[in-house]
Amino acid sequence: MPWNPTVYNQFKSVRFLPFFDLSALIQPTTPMKSVDLGCGTGEQTALLVEKFEQATFVGIDASQEMLEKAYPLASDRLTFKQQTIEQFATSTETWDLIFSNAALQWSDDHQTLFPQLIEKLNSGGQFAVQMPSQAENILNQLLDRLAEQEPFKTQLGGWNRKTAVLPLDAYAQLMFEGGLVDLNIAQRVYPIIADTHQALYDFISGSALIPYMERLKEEEQPQFVKAFQAEIARAFPTLPALYAFKRILLYGRKEKR
Repeated sequence: MPWNPTVYNQFKSVRFLPFFDLSALIQPTTPMKSVDLGCGTGEQTALLVEKFEQATFVGIDASQEMLEKAYPLASDRLTFKQQTIEQFATSTETWDLIFSNAALQWSDDHQTLFPQLIEKLNSGGQFAVQMPSQAENILNQLLDRLAEQEPFKTQLGGWNRKTAVLPLDAYAQLMFEGGLVDLNIAQRVYPIIADTHQALYDFISGSALIPYMERLKEEEQPQFVKAFQAEIARAFPTLPALYAFKRILLYGRKEKR
């Protein structure tokens, strides 16, 4: 089950709010060689190009399906490249801005990854990252518990997606150690009010559910979906219901040398 841009963008109005809050923290500089890690369909990257007229951007994403939507947005200041974040982290190129909106949570071992990324900043370079902080949310807990139940545990080969996202103070320490200053670290909640159980399912099906579906055989997927939808209905007996869309926003600037 590859990433589906149409499903993901059903809740674009909410998904874009943390992006706008994060991009507001960035200070325009000249030059401004920039990269957007996990650029998806490139729509947000194009907005950054429009906002920062002196900047050039490279949008990087591992999903061919997403990039097919992004390529038509390319320009003399915006290019796209298919690459994993892990591949990017081992490259030697340096940047004036490393930006990532709702992507780094899919990478493991942030204790190693974040220092690698921060090391790629030029003197005075900026680091701006937004990720979900969803471990306490009911939908994510339901998904986690379902994966531990049979027959799904066997079908998934014992695999379950455990969040790689660290506590805020751990990111602050990594940013301090990386020589970042002017830190702005926050957790914000962007509430989603769902009038139906289907809306709750649709939201998570465009992101957190995908790795589970990828690991199930095609004939096993409908049973998992049905069971998950049943769990959602039981967990939210009355409607409307709240999905607390919690996000971590991290910003810092590499101290000038």
